[in-house]
Amino acid sequence: MKREGTVPEVEFDGVTKRYGNGHAVLEAVNLTILKGEFVSIIGPSGCGKSTVLKLISGLTLPSVGTIRVDGMTPENARETVSYIFQDATLLPWRTVRQNVALALELEGASSHRREEKTGALLDLVGLGAVAGAYPRELSGGMKMRVSIARALATNPRLLLMDEPFAALDEMSRDRLNEEVLRLRAEQNWTAVFVTHSVAEAVFLSTRIVVMSPNPGRLYSVLSVELPQPRTAALRTAPAYEELVGRVSHTLREARAQ
Repeated sequence: MKREGTVPEVEFDGVTKRYGNGHAVLEAVNLTILKGEFVSIIGPSGCGKSTVLKLISGLTLPSVGTIRVDGMTPENARETVSYIFQDATLLPWRTVRQNVALALELEGASSHRREEKTGALLDLVGLGAVAGAYPRELSGGMKMRVSIARALATNPRLLLMDEPFAALDEMSRDRLNEEVLRLRAEQNWTAVFVTHSVAEAVFLSTRIVVMSPNPGRLYSVLSVELPQPRTAALRTAPAYEELVGRVSHTLREARAQ
C-alpha cells in the first residue's frame, strides 16, 4: 500500500498477534500509513483495532511480522508518539495546568519551559481560563481537551487515539472532531484513530481502514476525498452523506466475513 514519492510513518509487514497460546487477535496485517495522514480504523468489536494501536506504540509486540514507526522499531520510536485513551486519565489531585505539564516533568524540562509550553497548549485548546481547576470541576469535553493538550506537550510526530470521544454527547464529539483537525493542521502530526462511528471516521480521515473479525484482518482501505478544511457544514453535504453510506456498507460486509 506504499505510494510513490511519499514517506511512511507506520509500516506493518505481515503482522500477526496472539496472546499466549490463544487464537490470533490479528492475522497477516500489511499496512502503510504515510506521514501527515489521518487514518481511522473501524470494525466490529473484538477485531483488534485497539491492538493495532498497542503494537504501534510498543505496548505489545507482534507474534509474527515486523512494525516500523518512522523507520524505527516501536520501542525506539516511543519519544515521537503520544497516546490518547478513551478515558481522559487525568490525575485528580493535579490542576489542569499540572496535568498538561506531566509529560514535560517526566522529560526533565525546566520550570520555565513547562510554564511556557503548558500555557500555549491550554490557549490552543481553549482552556486557559480554567488552568487552575481540578478534573472534578470539568465537563467530559473539557477533560478530553486537557488529555489532548497533555498528549501534544511533547511535540509528537504520531498521535494515537483510541475512541477518545466515545463517552461524549454528539455535540461535544462534533466540536472536538473539528478541534482535532484544527490542531493537526497547525502542528502537522500523523494520526491513527480508532472509532466505532462511521460518520466520525469519514469527517476526520484521509483514509479509513475497515477490519473484519475472527481473527482481525484488513478487509478494505477507503480513501476519503473530501475538501479541507472540514467544517460543520460538511456533515450535511451530499458527498459526505454518500461516503458515510458507502463506508457503512463496507463495514457490514466486513462484519459478515
